[in-house]
Amino acid sequence: MEESKAYVASQFLAKTSSGENVNAYTLQGKGGVRMEVNNYGGKITKLFLPDRQGNLKDCILGFNDVEGYEKVDAYLGSLIGRYGNRIAFGKFTLDGKEYKLPTNNEPGGLPCCLHGGIKGWDAKVWKPIPFQEGDTVGIIFTYESADGEEGFPGAVKVKVTYTLTPDNVWRIEYEATTDKPTPINMTQHVYFNFHGEAEGTILDHDLTLFADKMTPTDAGLIPTGEITSVKGTPFDFTTPHKIGERIRENDEQLKNGKGYDHNFVLTEPSKDGAPVKAAELYEETSGRYLEVWTTEPGIQIYSGNYLGPHITGKSGVPYSENGGLAMETQHYPDSPNKPQFPSTIVRPGETYRTVTEYRFGVK
Repeated sequence: MEESKAYVASQFLAKTSSGENVNAYTLQGKGGVRMEVNNYGGKITKLFLPDRQGNLKDCILGFNDVEGYEKVDAYLGSLIGRYGNRIAFGKFTLDGKEYKLPTNNEPGGLPCCLHGGIKGWDAKVWKPIPFQEGDTVGIIFTYESADGEEGFPGAVKVKVTYTLTPDNVWRIEYEATTDKPTPINMTQHVYFNFHGEAEGTILDHDLTLFADKMTPTDAGLIPTGEITSVKGTPFDFTTPHKIGERIRENDEQLKNGKGYDHNFVLTEPSKDGAPVKAAELYEETSGRYLEVWTTEPGIQIYSGNYLGPHITGKSGVPYSENGGLAMETQHYPDSPNKPQFPSTIVRPGETYRTVTEYRFGVK
């Protein structure tokens, strides 16, 4: 497709139910990809991707207004923190002290703290700083999380930078510091559907994961602590498979999640701070293609198992079960309670830094 002129535009969007102003930002990339984001939870609300013929289509799930995000908390397109994914029973012990967190999720009847609690960072208004450097556009989000927020220790200063490059790469850089030891595990919860928003399911998308192991879960979707091989299971995406090919197989792990909702362990994780390839996603009709690169050791694949017609998105069309795919780069779930997993504890004087890139194209 023809090159576009890169620019950043902003406008007032709405007030939250508590009266805070939310602004919307358009990031137009020179390579043709266009993103729309806002500073309520750093949400990416629209993502226009070209197909083989250069035709643009919005390929993520979301709402047109802040009210939709406040009323339906499916984390669509949100920044997730302080701790992405689940912490079992909403508690952990750090340096001999037990901390109790709100439990806002109960898969299998087992309560947990999900994605930072009742009002995680996805539901906070961030300070936005849009920028443009030549043909590179982006926005910096900053937020200060108080000591004790949602039960977590430590006052945390966090900065997240979204960059859209001329090569159609959406780069996310996470940084945080704390004044007390605390777990931090940030991610992005965008849901992709390369047919287009609210256009069927992602079950016919081809998924490849550069991950030969996974962390199996109990009925509450909490990792058991084991790290097991995916070989010979419906979780083996080391070669491309359609997401729906094996999703209904008689497999205990698939039953636990009602589909895929699992953390995969990267075969060769980053060792030098440079992102490594974690995943590829491809939809053959449109030719839309995505590579996920990250410095994180894991990636959660969530096949939108609890999406459905109770959620009506920005086009006014009810969503389908499996109507979007989340690919959340991360440390492993429940790491504060699993000392054998890579640590998520950040201490004073340390800086939490991770990078994830979504690299868009066609083939």
